[in-house]
Amino acid sequence: MEQFLPSFPTPKPLVIITPLLESHIQAAISCSKQHGVQIRVRSGGHDYEGLSSISYQAPFVIVDLVNFRSITIDDVGNSTAWVQAGATIGELYHAIAKKSPTLGFPAGVCPTVGVGGHFSGGGYGMMSRNYGIAADNIIDARLIDANGRIMNRESMGEDLFWAIRGGGGASFGVITAWRIQLLPVPENVTVFMVMRDLEQNATKIVHRWQYVSGKIDKKLLIRLFLRRARSSRDGKITVQASFVALYLGGIDTLLPLMQRSFPELGLVRSDCTEMSYIRSTLYLAGMNGMPLDILLNRTWSLMSYFKGKSDYVTEPISKTGLKSIWKRLLEHPNEMNEMQFSPFGGRLSEVSESTTPFPHRAGTLYSIHYAVWSYERRKSVFDGQVRGIRRFHSFMTPYVTKNPRSAYLNYRDLDLGLNNKGNTSYEQASIWGLKYYGINFKRLVHVKTKVDPSNFFRNEQSIPPISGSALSHGYSNEHPKLFLICMGGEKKIMGYYMNWVQALVTAWAFMFLFGLMCCCLSSKPRPHGDTGSGSGDCTCDGAYDGVL
Repeated sequence: MEQFLPSFPTPKPLVIITPLLESHIQAAISCSKQHGVQIRVRSGGHDYEGLSSISYQAPFVIVDLVNFRSITIDDVGNSTAWVQAGATIGELYHAIAKKSPTLGFPAGVCPTVGVGGHFSGGGYGMMSRNYGIAADNIIDARLIDANGRIMNRESMGEDLFWAIRGGGGASFGVITAWRIQLLPVPENVTVFMVMRDLEQNATKIVHRWQYVSGKIDKKLLIRLFLRRARSSRDGKITVQASFVALYLGGIDTLLPLMQRSFPELGLVRSDCTEMSYIRSTLYLAGMNGMPLDILLNRTWSLMSYFKGKSDYVTEPISKTGLKSIWKRLLEHPNEMNEMQFSPFGGRLSEVSESTTPFPHRAGTLYSIHYAVWSYERRKSVFDGQVRGIRRFHSFMTPYVTKNPRSAYLNYRDLDLGLNNKGNTSYEQASIWGLKYYGINFKRLVHVKTKVDPSNFFRNEQSIPPISGSALSHGYSNEHPKLFLICMGGEKKIMGYYMNWVQALVTAWAFMFLFGLMCCCLSSKPRPHGDTGSGSGDCTCDGAYDGVL
């Protein structure tokens, strides 16, 4: 699993706060407002553009929810669970399996993704055709707003509860926990991966997949991966299509289903494997046969630069169009490492586009995920790949949705547009907002205006309030930018010296006040239903010490 690293130097936070209690988060919010400092909330750290860990608009602190990882599964008969926002989906899957082998939850594949961001952005996964996205199965939440109030579904109201289930949590507050509906899975499921290249009729099979994958039995999800590969027959570079599937049932029912609906793939019994549902999560994450406890690993040692983009498709791409895509993949190898087609239909189409902010419902055939990555540590190499994926994305324009060209929030892409520093109009934010949220963007703006009119919770692609002002809580475009100190060479260092001193004083003042408030708030009784855990001590990992 890759960690998502930006391809350029990034500013450092004033301080990284690792709260143990919700009262510590309240203190961080209060201190940040007093000092005109932004907050970045980190759950698993998988934001594609790094917005959970960096800011280019103002001095900031990181609230890292690594200690908010408690998972409490209710009596199995009730089939619900509270999961704190700092837990990963791997930790969640592991905890559910320990409680019952016949319960699961429809979320993503990568086990190191944090549930805080994943659920708030929608949360597509390999059971989504049967059960919808993660956000469709959230029944309660705990959130701390810009005034430090701790709220659940009842106290926050249905508008805000609607907004955080697909509209991204970072615009509205700090989500500390979700209550989710667990769902039945069979004791054994079936998985397969079948690979076909161009000499094995990949074009015909992929073309047919577009018509089948969204209409087949919703207990079956067949994902498609496309990449360049070397042919095992003649050693030539070709395009390889990998069909990766999860079926909530046994091989004996899957094979006749595939023979009726998708005989072109040529699936046979030897392609298929039956296993427990929890084992299938390892298989689908590329860790087949590894110990279940690997799901508890929060980080991986594999590091790479990464850039992702996304699209949605509502009309099948013709065979001629597919051949054009293959040609592009083969002739421009630096533009694309992998394309991933994820089918919709089933339960995804049964939910209205306005039930949650996630609008990609009826009429969507599949989504496309584009990815490039590099294990080289040279910025110039990866920057060339970023330019390449942008060209490839432009090349795909005729084949995907239009007006707007839709995108998936959980595959965040700053190429779609950016907010201004502190003052973004509805019209400007609509440039990227309509692509993520469609008709739901306007309602999200109204919710934001109601719950956070001063725009305290903001980032480069956060929902703006209608006023668009971020100045009322102390932020100014003239606030010293900590990361500029060493970026301009020796001649600029003295010029920035006074700003550096001011920033350093701000950092130490922030930490002192934050520590004082932590002590005061931690001595208070914990609010009813507080899902925080640990001692009353707050942990701060580091402080401002220059630039990255």
